[in-house]
Amino acid sequence: MTHTMDGVISYVISIFTCLDSPAIQENRVTTVQCLSGTGSLRVGGEFLARHYHQRTIYIPQPTWGNHPKVFTLAGLSVKTFRYYDPVTRGLNFQGLLEDLRSAPSGAIVLLHACAHNPTGVDPTPQQWEQIRQLMRSKALLPFFDSAYQGFASGNLDADAHSVRLFVGDGGECLIAQSYAKNMGLYGERVGALSIVCKSADVASRVESQLKLVIRPMYSNPPIHGASIVATILKDRNMYQEWIIELKAMADRIINMRHQLFDALRSRGTPGDWSHIIKQIGMFTFTGLNSEQVAFMTKEYHIYMTSDGRISMAGLSSRTVPHLVEAIHAAVTRLV
Repeated sequence: MTHTMDGVISYVISIFTCLDSPAIQENRVTTVQCLSGTGSLRVGGEFLARHYHQRTIYIPQPTWGNHPKVFTLAGLSVKTFRYYDPVTRGLNFQGLLEDLRSAPSGAIVLLHACAHNPTGVDPTPQQWEQIRQLMRSKALLPFFDSAYQGFASGNLDADAHSVRLFVGDGGECLIAQSYAKNMGLYGERVGALSIVCKSADVASRVESQLKLVIRPMYSNPPIHGASIVATILKDRNMYQEWIIELKAMADRIINMRHQLFDALRSRGTPGDWSHIIKQIGMFTFTGLNSEQVAFMTKEYHIYMTSDGRISMAGLSSRTVPHLVEAIHAAVTRLV
């Protein structure tokens, strides 16, 4: 394997925890470079299918469309737990807790670290703590997908809150990281899989098994994108510049949410649209149904997924008025 990221592994890990974290200080974390987020999830899934006593992974409903395929092909049995409430357009927290309570002891649970895709709905810090307590009480294994760190709040530390809760309690967990979005390295396929273990000895053995998973899969990860990540993370000035630019991008997305919400309210569009400013990250679940989406595509040439998900990053002040007119027409003509 290439060792491009070896010199910055501690920095990579510190993005979702802290350099003075006991897990790092005690060498209980093993990290391998993978092919962005998808590759990190696949490597983690295959490792668990080979070496973990449970072969069932619970994923939120809904979730990123690639998750079921990645884990099924990795050799895991995929089941779902309730997550999104279409009535409130928020989190179905009670349903989530009930489903996790019903999961068999030791089952794997996929969690979106922040900026849930596709709903934009995240648990509150208090809800995350309840989730942590429940999962640890049932020995459920957390597997975090961290694809949008920095894009939820604009703050890397705040967006790592959920992961840090689990890393900090001394238990085991997996974290799949992608640098495609927060560093703009979409075509470079830069990611990392980290596994927090119970001891340094276990971490060492886990790393050797991860390499055996990776070797016949893609052998060596690409070097160019990893070199960019390494340079930014190791250079204090570049790191600070990255943080500033990342916050600017997140703030722009938040601003577009408010512009869209304000425009819908000013237009008098029927319904409660507050979920637009309550949801976070790059995506918004508008609540529009497939018929309304098809109408907007045909009549206004506005394209989105059939479930009503839109990318807030794709909006601008110039395009908001046209989108608002389309939404207004859709919800007034098609109920």
